[in-house]
Amino acid sequence: MLKKSYVQEAKKKVLVEEFLKEYLKSAGYSSMKMVETPIGTSITLVVGRPGQVIGPGGKNIRELSEILSQRFGLKNPQISVVELKDPFLDPYVVATRIGEAIERGIKYRRAVRLFLRRIQAAGAIGAEIKVQGKLTTERSRFEKYRFGYLPAAGDPKDKFVRVATVSILVPQGLIGIKVKILPPGIKLPDQVEVIEPQSPEGTPEQESLQTSQQETKPETGETNESKS
Repeated sequence: MLKKSYVQEAKKKVLVEEFLKEYLKSAGYSSMKMVETPIGTSITLVVGRPGQVIGPGGKNIRELSEILSQRFGLKNPQISVVELKDPFLDPYVVATRIGEAIERGIKYRRAVRLFLRRIQAAGAIGAEIKVQGKLTTERSRFEKYRFGYLPAAGDPKDKFVRVATVSILVPQGLIGIKVKILPPGIKLPDQVEVIEPQSPEGTPEQESLQTSQQETKPETGETNESKS
């Protein structure tokens, strides 16, 4: 019974997140955290445009709370909104904006290169954007664009590389956009820091150097000579 309840809660979270991705698409939706509490359901939204989610006088956020309560049966949803610091380091936001640009008729190569430059300007160590589908012909294919360093396997990939995938429907068919970003400030295990060796104090080399400096130092003291 406990296992069934856990599966139902996980399924509800997935459905809520899929709804929020579409509902808050124009607000730059990034991620969601939902926690059940004794007084209700606490939901934290990370978006690029918090003002659009809140609305004038909190109107939009109240409407969203009512929708979540009625559609998904969430008990007393309490929504808090957090602003995304740098949207160009969030792979889901980047993939969504590339998809929006392609839907508006912008060539996919131009859109991908534009956002790749913005990711680089945001300070990312490396990034890769993959576009797959019926891009120019009836035959499906894919293209990859990347810069910098990006781990492709192992523990660094699982820990540090952020990944997101978005699909869009255009007249020629379905197109998938996959974005990988390695954010700044990451210390990778293969990075080696070279420390210059320092000789300890009191070594024979230092003692001989101090002795030679004392011998070559000019005398400035005065002497008193006795008069006969």
